[in-house]
Amino acid sequence: MTDDELVAKYAAEAKAAMSAEASRRVDEMTDPVVEERLRTTPLIEFIGGKEFVPALLSRLGDVRAALDGHGGGIAVTSLDWAEDDGTQLDLVLDLTGACLSCGAAPGTLEGVKTDLEGDDEISRIRFSSALLDTFDELGREFILAHGAVEFV
Repeated sequence: MTDDELVAKYAAEAKAAMSAEASRRVDEMTDPVVEERLRTTPLIEFIGGKEFVPALLSRLGDVRAALDGHGGGIAVTSLDWAEDDGTQLDLVLDLTGACLSCGAAPGTLEGVKTDLEGDDEISRIRFSSALLDTFDELGREFILAHGAVEFV
């Protein structure tokens, strides 16, 4: 086995272990019946109601454990229909709670974006530019230069 193959093997094992731990933590904090209902019900049925954000959270992968476990969350700043065919949502989100100005926020934002844009009902995820005001100058420069997310 080459060094690169060994590194890849350990990276895959570490990723699988972290994903299993994230799933375990989310399972401990949520009701699996409610989560299944939120995840499988079309998002359109939740628009304007108190379960819209929980429905979005139910569609997140491993990043959900970080949000829940660190006292953070998401809020919907803007909701629109995508211009292409009007069947997918175009959302602008904000972070809430302890996630604001956290050093891991760039990774959290990317995780939220990637997971939600992987859902067939969501066309695009962007983030509120107000979030940028919660970072210090260095953090703001970093997220703008290296974050794979868009602010509006």
